[in-house]
Amino acid sequence: MKRALVTGGSGGIGAAICRRLAADGLHVIVHANSRLAEAQRIAAGIVAGGGAAQAAAFDVTDRVQAESALQDLLAAGPIQVVVNNAGIHDDAVMPGMKPAQWLRVIDVSLNGFFNVTQPLLLPMMATRWGRVINITSVAALAGNRGQANYAAAKAGLHGATKSLAIELASRGITVNAVAPGIIATAMGEAAFDKAAIEKLVPMKRAGTPDEVAALVGFLASDQAGYLSGQVISLNGAML
Repeated sequence: MKRALVTGGSGGIGAAICRRLAADGLHVIVHANSRLAEAQRIAAGIVAGGGAAQAAAFDVTDRVQAESALQDLLAAGPIQVVVNNAGIHDDAVMPGMKPAQWLRVIDVSLNGFFNVTQPLLLPMMATRWGRVINITSVAALAGNRGQANYAAAKAGLHGATKSLAIELASRGITVNAVAPGIIATAMGEAAFDKAAIEKLVPMKRAGTPDEVAALVGFLASDQAGYLSGQVISLNGAML
C-alpha cells in the first residue's frame, strides 16, 4: 500500500484531500501543527470507514523538528505521495506590513515545502514512483490586495514545482501544483461573502474542498503519470 503525507491535513481542504486519498487506497498520514486532536479525529474517521490513516504533528517551519518526525515516519517505509497543503494568511497591504507577517507566511508555505519534501525524495526516488503535489492559490497567478506575502510564497512554489518536476522526471515522479480560487472553507467564508463571490467568480459560487480533493486524487493516481510540471488552477473561470 502506498503511503501519502498531507501537510495541513487537519484543515478544510486538507481533510478532504486526506479522505479522498484514503478512499483511493492509500495509507494517509494526516499532518497537523497545533491541531493534533483534529488530525487524530480525521484519521480515526478514515479508519472507521475502512481506510488506512494515522495522525502526525510537527512544525513544518522547524527544519530539525520536521526532519526528526519524517525520519520516524520513514522507518515504516517510503512516502510516495506528498501533498504540501500547509499554509497561512497574515494579510496587510505592503506599506503597512510588518516584517514578521512577511516572514511567517513565506516560512510556512515555501520553507515548509522544502523542509517536508526534501527529506522524502531519496526514499521516493528509490521506488521509481512518486507524486509531489503543491497546493498554492489563484493569488499567486493574479495577485490580491493585502496578500503580497501570500502570493509571493505560493508563486515561489510554482517555480519550485517546475524545477523539481524536471529533476525527477526520469525517476517516475511527477510534481504539480493545484492553485484553488475561492473555496468554501472557514477561511474562505471569512474573507468573501456571497455578494463578493458572485462578483468575482463567473460560476457565481465558491468551489468545494471535495472538488480540490478530486483533482489532487487524479494527480496522485497512475493515470496522471505523464502530467508533470504543471500549475492547474481550480477557480470557477476567475482566470
